[in-house]
Amino acid sequence: MRPLTLSILAILLAVASPHAKTPTFSEHVSSIIYNNCTSCHRNGEIGPMPLTNYSEIAAYADMIKYVTETQYMPPWKPDYNYSQHIGARTLTKTEINTISNWVNAGFPQGDIALEAPMPEFPTGSVLGTPDLVLTMAEPFTIRGDNEDQYQVFVIPTHLTEDREIEAVEFRPGNSRIVHHALIGADITGTARQRDLETPEEYGYESFGAFGAPTAVVLPGYTPGAKPPIYPKGVGHILPKNADLLIQVHYAPWPLAESDQSSINIFFKKEPIEREVGFISFAPLTTDGKTLSRIFRVLLGEERHGGTPVEKIKIDDLFVIPKDQIKTFRTTLFINRDISLLSIYPHMHLLGKSWEIYATDPQGNRTNLIRIQDWDFNWQGNYTFTQYQKIAAGSQIHAITTYDNTSNNPLNPNYPPRNLTWGDKTTDEMLLAVMEYIPYQIGDENIALTVGRGGEISIDFNGNGQRDFADFLLFVQNFGLNRGDTSYQRHFDLNGDGHINFTDFIIFANQYAE
Repeated sequence: MRPLTLSILAILLAVASPHAKTPTFSEHVSSIIYNNCTSCHRNGEIGPMPLTNYSEIAAYADMIKYVTETQYMPPWKPDYNYSQHIGARTLTKTEINTISNWVNAGFPQGDIALEAPMPEFPTGSVLGTPDLVLTMAEPFTIRGDNEDQYQVFVIPTHLTEDREIEAVEFRPGNSRIVHHALIGADITGTARQRDLETPEEYGYESFGAFGAPTAVVLPGYTPGAKPPIYPKGVGHILPKNADLLIQVHYAPWPLAESDQSSINIFFKKEPIEREVGFISFAPLTTDGKTLSRIFRVLLGEERHGGTPVEKIKIDDLFVIPKDQIKTFRTTLFINRDISLLSIYPHMHLLGKSWEIYATDPQGNRTNLIRIQDWDFNWQGNYTFTQYQKIAAGSQIHAITTYDNTSNNPLNPNYPPRNLTWGDKTTDEMLLAVMEYIPYQIGDENIALTVGRGGEISIDFNGNGQRDFADFLLFVQNFGLNRGDTSYQRHFDLNGDGHINFTDFIIFANQYAE
């Protein structure tokens, strides 16, 4: 470690000291709740009750203590010690203890003048003001027969030119029934024609995919997951005159409720140099129907130069026998240098755990994600804190475990029965989708952020330089979590919601360059 880095660390340790007095809501707890809970727990968002002021939070104080001590909330399934991802919804041990001590003390409010400011949450979006909003033309009413429904809706974009996309945000109109959504674009008119062939209802039913060729596949939606924002020079291209396709999975529901969802689209402010592609694990042949152990994958499009996946191998057919706990080992063989941006693992109700890592030709290992207590209701697309280089000749390994016994309280079948691949919630899947771009030298040294713009800057005082004044600002704020959005944006360098030792390492490396 450089002498400069050691000096910085010594100062940081000297200034970081926890408070010892009885915590109050205003001074100690408000910033924790506002920065980690309120984004979902406010009107119009997924949280079941608002947590936007002292009265609302105190009413649920005992429950908040329980769900934070058990780490049930905030919902974040990836193992933080295995790999790091942007926007990690995790609390530190100090924050958990602060909440517990506050509740044990009778949840005092304290001096309201010391209450943390409420972050400025965008209205109708978690990202900001969109450049284009596309809404379903009319409400769609589900059958309400306790069965899954997969409905594709066709929404014309009316774009007169190709547009470069920075982010896509799906906004469910009825979060009670929308389980997840896939988003793509059709330039052939096929989906529009299919929609016309079913005049009796809005959209058309399609299991597994869009039922039409897609010129581009865009980031989809799962509850609780924040949409990815692509870094500078990276993104998707949405073709002119394209029809946007939304395949909405409506979960089993006993009532005939309606939904009218929308999509926020954010355009790039600068040209795209590298277009995002997708690679995925899936134990199917290229027709998407037949289970296989070894097969070649044709997922790439011509503009990506073909898929970087040469083949996929799984150690057994994807069949989960009844009354067994079954583990599968799957391998992707990579044929050229790529940089991974994000990863989206997906399984259903029998799923128990994921572990995905890469090994290069020299045997070096890169951890990508580990989820040890899979929860079907809290899945998401996880963006890495920096590009993950996967060299040509590398292998990406996935280890997945399923519990098809009567001891699994989520097992949809009692008694258990053999299960395999299928689109219904009561079927199973082994699917992990990864976003990638062609590798460029230095990608692995680029840290990514949650904000629009993409790459980290440590010019905190805005004078165009990395100087000692920036260092002093960072030291003064190390270890804190105040709740001011501009503060978070500047000092939370890896976007995990805390200003901590990981941010210090990033700061020290960039400061010393």
